[in-house]
Amino acid sequence: MATTAFQKIYTKLTQITKATCMLRATEVGAEELALVDGRLAQVVKIDGEDVTLQVFEGTGGLPTNAEVTFLGKAPSLRVGDDLAGRFFNAYGHPIDGGPELQGREVEIGGPSVNPVRRKQPSELIATGIAGIDLNNTLVSGQKIPFFADPDQPFNQVMAMVALRAKTDKIILGAMGMTNDDYLYFKNVFTNAGALDRIVSFVNTTEDPAVERLLVPDMALTAAEYFAVEKNEKVLVLLTDMTSYADSLAIVSNRMDQIPSKDSMPGSLYSDLAKIYEKAVQFPEGGSITIIAVTTLSGGDITHAVPDNTGYITEGQLFLRRDSDIGKVIVDPFRSLSRLKQLVAGKKTRRDHPQVMNAAVRLYADAANARTKMENGFDLTDYDERALAFAKDYSEQLLAIDVNLDTQQMLDVTWKLFAEHFKPEEVNIKKELVDEFWQGK
Repeated sequence: MATTAFQKIYTKLTQITKATCMLRATEVGAEELALVDGRLAQVVKIDGEDVTLQVFEGTGGLPTNAEVTFLGKAPSLRVGDDLAGRFFNAYGHPIDGGPELQGREVEIGGPSVNPVRRKQPSELIATGIAGIDLNNTLVSGQKIPFFADPDQPFNQVMAMVALRAKTDKIILGAMGMTNDDYLYFKNVFTNAGALDRIVSFVNTTEDPAVERLLVPDMALTAAEYFAVEKNEKVLVLLTDMTSYADSLAIVSNRMDQIPSKDSMPGSLYSDLAKIYEKAVQFPEGGSITIIAVTTLSGGDITHAVPDNTGYITEGQLFLRRDSDIGKVIVDPFRSLSRLKQLVAGKKTRRDHPQVMNAAVRLYADAANARTKMENGFDLTDYDERALAFAKDYSEQLLAIDVNLDTQQMLDVTWKLFAEHFKPEEVNIKKELVDEFWQGK
């Protein structure tokens, strides 16, 4: 970045920490970018004339007489239709060997949408993954996290959602991703011929951790362009938000802020809410839906990151390995979409709500039967059938590699009901049984 003529150059740093430096300066804006000895930095605090800069590459080796020039603008992204199909870094610069962007420059991290401009979410977002579409249907304008242990294949699930989701654009925001995962996403998108509707912002483990803080805002700025100006349905995939929160903690600790729960900054809730509240359904038809991965440390759901996330978002999706079938499933007990009733049975077939509830209830009966078995009690005939149903249900519907549309999901569930139970055991309205029961 070239400095312009007559730009004021400061040459005295008053304090240097591991990630920040301080100087006295005037006429500086919040979140403004600066160059410190050639390294990109950003204003994180202004107290009178005392300005604190966060240095993205770290402050190692910075002299106290380092040259500081302010660039007069906050981080920004050039938006336009040429974003589609491209891979960018946390600054919005291409990392795919393609040309620089030519569009209009927009500052990232603006305010979320005025509530007056929001519409009640009512459009179905079909992902093709039955554990989501059947039991935890997603609605456009929703925000929902995947809670997963670090060893779960959450990035593979994200890639599947990206390829199968019935939306106009997919924006991927990757934070702290391994190079292997980055190449996996790149290969999957390229081989599927889906690049023309996917925009990717990638920060890998080799990039400075602090840069991760820019990724969600970059992704959402691109999403807002397509949703607001093109009235498109946009799905934003953010992985991994725990990585993002860890970067927040690094910066706040280095600024000597007193940490809150689990060494996270006290601002964690508002930092996360600022991102998730960008999810919106517009009256004109455009929408931004956010699915984010939050990795759990040792399965701890009470940790500050998943705990705060649960308050902000509308449900959660849980991945777990099912020992009966040896595959990862979307757990029907711990997963929840708080908006599913807005589309289930309205935008999907009318038997959807009853089929969904009956299947989960029968799955719960199987869990009770398993507990009886583990404790040495005899199983009834019904218990045996419930266990057989649960195994088929996991294999044919809950496993993340199952790819069906909502109609097929319902048909498969009815088929499983008929294979394992009598109509009266399933406890579904008689008129629906008469119409859909497959053992007639």
